[in-house]
Amino acid sequence: MTWDEKISDFETFLKFERNFSDNTVDAYMRDIKKLKCFSETHLESTCPVEITYENIQEYFFQLSKKKFSERTQARWVSSIKAFFKYLIDEEIREDNPASLLEGPKLGLYLPDTLSFEYVERIIETINISTDLGKRNQCMIEVLYGCGLRVSELIDLKISNINFKESYLKVEGKGDKTRFVPLAEYTADLLKDYISTVRPKSKINKKFEDIVFLNSRGSSMSRVIVFIIIKELTEKAGISKKISPHTFRHSFATHLLQNGADLRYIQEMLGHSSITTTEIYTHLKNEELRDVILNFHPRNKN
Repeated sequence: MTWDEKISDFETFLKFERNFSDNTVDAYMRDIKKLKCFSETHLESTCPVEITYENIQEYFFQLSKKKFSERTQARWVSSIKAFFKYLIDEEIREDNPASLLEGPKLGLYLPDTLSFEYVERIIETINISTDLGKRNQCMIEVLYGCGLRVSELIDLKISNINFKESYLKVEGKGDKTRFVPLAEYTADLLKDYISTVRPKSKINKKFEDIVFLNSRGSSMSRVIVFIIIKELTEKAGISKKISPHTFRHSFATHLLQNGADLRYIQEMLGHSSITTTEIYTHLKNEELRDVILNFHPRNKN
């Protein structure tokens, strides 16, 4: 029995029995493959049936010497526990060597956001005199203006845009569909890009319905979107670490700051639980605290 064999079986289980999204499955696979590499280099290729709790403890001890976030470490623990639980359920192992593992205690995670001024500054750095610039401007306006995940952005279909009723049909996590209102400004940019810029590409037949295309007429990759945003952020002179998800967080925070109901924000973001959306109320409270500390007369020197 080899690692590759069991990892492949586990991947099939996650995809078809647990119905995990491709991104979640990819994350689990990366985590388990890291343990496999450790086994091959430090444990004389100990197979999944033979690896012990002490072996896994040593693996995490080696990882702890590197600077990984607590959230990343917690995900590793979760992935490894799920893998060995699967092996037990399949009667491949009788014991779970990961059962006693404990992930780091996670505090409240407050997502990084941008002020509206920073969002505008990033967009203003785009050279919209070129077709590439018009595409990038449209992409970021849709990311921010509709609160999309990067995977939802690159998978967005022309057939799922309803300009007449002003909404996007978004196919989100876990194959859940939601409808996101489309602001007139964003709709105009989309119309212009689809009608004047996009047709100039030689479009791959497989991607004829995909909105945002690369230079080869195929769908954009997540990595390319990350790179575009990184370059624009640096050009705008913003030192914060910004990802496509930062625009989604900013979208939600700005809606809340402007008086939108939390339930509506939940629907637009596609959160299955209101508790996930409630994180943005903490951001609002953080802002309130900063205002009090900076402007309260009792807090001035």
